[in-house]
Amino acid sequence: MSTLPVYRWRLAPDGLATRRQLRAAGLRPGGQDVAAQLERPRRRRGPLIAYLYRLDLAKPVRPMTPARRAALAKANAARRLCPACRADVGYVIPALLGMCVSCHDRAEQRAA
Repeated sequence: MSTLPVYRWRLAPDGLATRRQLRAAGLRPGGQDVAAQLERPRRRRGPLIAYLYRLDLAKPVRPMTPARRAALAKANAARRLCPACRADVGYVIPALLGMCVSCHDRAEQRAA
């Protein structure tokens, strides 16, 4: 088993990119294995790690189909639906609260 080459922050060679860099260029890893690792040192904790992929093996991002667009819209709509009052509140319900802010405030007032 071979180990991955490790590069310091901002010192990766040309031809390698992170997932975000690939996405910004309209590409995706396309099933290739990780080619290298990028480390950004931090003072009090372990280094931040980013995996690098080869640009020459990257594939173009799949186009958004009407069915995928509809599924994404349905999923985002479900995230805006409050389970307590069943209303579309117009923003994504915070996972920490589990309900819209107004329902959460009413529940806290009843508990107090």
